[in-house]
Amino acid sequence: MGSIWELDYYSRPILDENKKKVWEVLICETPSDISSKTDSLFRYAKYCSSTTVNSVWLQTALQEAIDKAGEAPVKIRFFRRQMNNMITKACEDIGIPAQASRRTLALNQWLQQRMDEVYPQEAGYQGGTNPSVRLESPLPQRLPDALEGEQLQFVTLSAADFADMPEWDIDFGEAFPLDLAGISSEAKIPGVLIFSNRALPIAAWMSGLELAWLRFDSSKKGSLLLETGATESWILANIKNPQMLLEAQNFAQAKQKANGVHFIGVQSDPTSESFAGFWLLKEI
Repeated sequence: MGSIWELDYYSRPILDENKKKVWEVLICETPSDISSKTDSLFRYAKYCSSTTVNSVWLQTALQEAIDKAGEAPVKIRFFRRQMNNMITKACEDIGIPAQASRRTLALNQWLQQRMDEVYPQEAGYQGGTNPSVRLESPLPQRLPDALEGEQLQFVTLSAADFADMPEWDIDFGEAFPLDLAGISSEAKIPGVLIFSNRALPIAAWMSGLELAWLRFDSSKKGSLLLETGATESWILANIKNPQMLLEAQNFAQAKQKANGVHFIGVQSDPTSESFAGFWLLKEI
């Protein structure tokens, strides 16, 4: 499988000589697994005049990035839904699928680094935050009946346990280097395991989504929600058992202590030594 890229195309807090916002495209490679070396990941950046903001310019920049990388990615993720039409058209015109996704950890960190260190050095820099359009999230959806697990369990692993993840038996999944999330080897990483005799179909369905993160919403019947794509949300479970509610609350607290890092795994049963699916996640 080839690489996946993350892309942002938006205005920056910089004004040109005509007092117009400078735009920029940022493209970076998604870390493929827990052992990826972040300093060797592909990156491409290019400023764009506000008068040339369109899908044709973006397509040209994408081709430049592909030429620089030496190969095209299999997919491009982007998190700004308001740029959906322009980004999707540019990607499709060059023959690459584009997917709205909140699984853009490397891109978000690079963008923040540029906000702190690069843009303030540019002529025409305008201090303050870079505004972004906030979109209303739809109500959480129910999982299809065939995809509901028979049992759910909250668990915790140490960050050091993930060192062997490349050797785990996993059918579907994705991870990222923990140092990208600022996690030390001593940290505790909370997670959720789903057990089902339909583990493989459930994991296959999940792999077709852009998994973002898990969120426990105590205000909505104790709902454990799976956030996917740019705004989608699914109800994994409505937790009513007092002991499970306590475990869910502990999960939420542990996730916060771990800088938002957590995981979800899908197995056939608690004794299985393999995973039908396993995803390392981070709320951003």
